[in-house]
Amino acid sequence: MEIIFLGTGTSQGVPMIACECAVCASDDARNRRTRASIHVVMDGLHVQVDAAPEFRLQCVRERIKRLDLFILTHGHADHIAGMDDLRRFCDQRGGEALPVYSTDEGLSRVLAVFPYAIAERSLTRGYPAFQLLEMPGLLELPQGSIAATLLPHGGVNTLGLVFTERSSGKRFVYYTDNKRLPHEAIALARGADAVVLDGLRPEPHPTHMSIPEAISLAAEIGAAQTWLTHLTHLSDHAVTEATLPDGLRLAYDGLRLRI
Repeated sequence: MEIIFLGTGTSQGVPMIACECAVCASDDARNRRTRASIHVVMDGLHVQVDAAPEFRLQCVRERIKRLDLFILTHGHADHIAGMDDLRRFCDQRGGEALPVYSTDEGLSRVLAVFPYAIAERSLTRGYPAFQLLEMPGLLELPQGSIAATLLPHGGVNTLGLVFTERSSGKRFVYYTDNKRLPHEAIALARGADAVVLDGLRPEPHPTHMSIPEAISLAAEIGAAQTWLTHLTHLSDHAVTEATLPDGLRLAYDGLRLRI
């Protein structure tokens, strides 16, 4: 299984507009963070999770050339705004609608923002087409399975995802944009080969986990490797990573994991 981190930043991105702090002005490429999304390749199946405002640029940068299905974790702007650029992958499917999985909240937001794309086929070449599907608790596919659990994120629930590749049995957990992890989510993540957790900033936040909160939950899950994502400009990559426990690191745009 391969995981490509297309973006690891917050809704404001890093560098932020009109900010001259040390992180925003940093020459370290790991401190340049587009909005959070990942691309997972599981036994040849290409799954895109979320589409940031920079989605087109992320795909060009990382040479993403195929997409089989799309999962929207929730309907906030920094995760949905790039979905119009899925049109290129619809073209590759001969105009056939791309399966889009999400929660009721996420699907309602897609319908509201992209009504022109809700169709069995693209209206014409170059247009997107989305087949809206409610994400089940367990999505079984020939290449493996994707389990979903709900994570609290302010006034909405985010989809937490656990990928299991059929050929290798490898398991990958992606929990972003959440304030805490319910017991069910922790149990589902145990035994995974790699885990990604929301680690917004050092200080507490009302709807996201802080880095100390993520560290505590990482220890409870006990994965061999844990990565923090959805990072603000309050975390310098090198400085912050040096303070983290063994087995826990900061993700960065362009990071590729093979498990």
